[in-house]
Amino acid sequence: MQFPRARPRSLAGQLFAMQVVLVAAVVAGCAFFAYASGSAQARETATRQARAVAVSVADSPSVREAIRTPDPSAVLQPYAEAARRDTGIAFVTIMDPHRVRWTHPDTDRIGETFLGHTAQALGGETFSETYTGTLGPSIRVVTPVRDGGRIVGLVSAGITVERVSSQVRAQLGALGLAAGAALALGGIGTYVINARLRRHTHGMNAAELSRLHDYHEAALHAVREGLLMLDGQRRIALINDAGRELLGLAPGAVGRRAAELDLPAPLTGALLASEERVDEVHLTADRVIVVNTRPVVGGERRGTVVTLRDHTELQALSGELDSERGFTQALRSQAHEAANRLHTVVSLIELDRAEEAVGFATAELELAQTLTDRVVGAVAEPVLAALLLGKAAQANERGVELVLADDSLIDDGVLPASLPQRDLVTVLGNLIDNAVDAASEAVAGPPGAAEGPGDGPGDGSVPAQRGPSPHRPARARVTVTALAGDGELLLRVADNGTGVDPADAAEVFRRGWSTNGAGRGIGLALVQQAAHRNGGVVTLERGPDGGAEFTVRLPLSEGGGARKGRTT
Repeated sequence: MQFPRARPRSLAGQLFAMQVVLVAAVVAGCAFFAYASGSAQARETATRQARAVAVSVADSPSVREAIRTPDPSAVLQPYAEAARRDTGIAFVTIMDPHRVRWTHPDTDRIGETFLGHTAQALGGETFSETYTGTLGPSIRVVTPVRDGGRIVGLVSAGITVERVSSQVRAQLGALGLAAGAALALGGIGTYVINARLRRHTHGMNAAELSRLHDYHEAALHAVREGLLMLDGQRRIALINDAGRELLGLAPGAVGRRAAELDLPAPLTGALLASEERVDEVHLTADRVIVVNTRPVVGGERRGTVVTLRDHTELQALSGELDSERGFTQALRSQAHEAANRLHTVVSLIELDRAEEAVGFATAELELAQTLTDRVVGAVAEPVLAALLLGKAAQANERGVELVLADDSLIDDGVLPASLPQRDLVTVLGNLIDNAVDAASEAVAGPPGAAEGPGDGPGDGSVPAQRGPSPHRPARARVTVTALAGDGELLLRVADNGTGVDPADAAEVFRRGWSTNGAGRGIGLALVQQAAHRNGGVVTLERGPDGGAEFTVRLPLSEGGGARKGRTT
């Protein structure tokens, strides 16, 4: 029978066991050191005490006088016992130079030979030793008694080892209590710390944490979306490669505050928001990104998780799709108008007015062919030519005349491959839509509310806010200039509307600035972004017809897109 392999102990459990052993070892070591130090100190104290008593007795004049008498024991025994009781030592023995006792705690031992060494004392030195005598092992001090330069006797004072050990044992009990308390406090503190560690590591062991880290790193770099994590102080705690690319950040961005990243104000506000944000569209200098944020809350605000999706290509495709829809509607309208004109020609023929029918049909063909020939002859770039013809048809449906300036000229092969055709469509398409709206409103009269930048082809393009017009033009007109030369591509769109309020000139390129309601105001922001992405500049001035004139200049060199554009 095969049993499942036991799961390794968690990291917190391993640390707890190691810390308990460590604390126990430290406490035991400290206790042993304190015991050894206390024992040595007790022996040293006993030695000093015995030395002091022995020297004091030996230096006493009454002792010397008693030694001179025929029976020294009669005087010295009471004196020695009084000294012993007063000082608390075990014995005070006074003897002659031949080690015969004159005093002893046990009177039966008086007259016997002293057990111990006396050679050093007879030589005039005071010394200490541990020796086993009649009272058992003792710490004793032996010192000479001098009388006029002669050694007439010896004094030995001592304390039994048992008494010293009992004192050490009393101290050891207190030390044991202190060591036990220290061990208990250390164990409780270790348990509390490791319980918190266990919560933070979710009970995983070191191998699981290491594997989780490896998976985390692999997933972080494999995810195509941008991932950004901010801590509680709104500093970047983690960011993957896609996130750095979408936000245009340097590799050393970790640790910086989100407010210091030099991002657009709306995007910075979304990153710093305390509430959740879902699928918010924001523009950086080069990209359109979708931002989702979610606070990380665990009893306190721990940070924010931010995901970033690149919406640039999707936005461009959406604009192209809206343009195609506009073209389709324009073609449908033109087909309807062509049917009406054909019925008119047929009716004229049926009325036997063949000459008027030919003239009517010829005039319509010449009008349509003139613009086509003008565009095809001046603009050899097929994408721009098709865009101009489609926008001309859309403008005509709205009663706006789209005119290609006489100095327009783009030769075939002039535009480099590094200049994306999609960006050209974004720039010129949004500028024309914005101008058509402005010109048509100037002719029809302002509806009341002023409007802001457009959203691009087919998505509610809105003109910049217009000031009050002293007069209305007789016919709405938009003039487009497309010129490639001197190393740059110039795209200029001017209308004969009411112009841009100077107070709003700095705001027209800001995403979302519009007075026509929510969901508007991205067209000119995309124009600025596309120009910046390709190293170009966008300028806004008052046009020759009194309306707004937007000019975009894009470098035609292969490396031009690497430069940073600016907007005025």
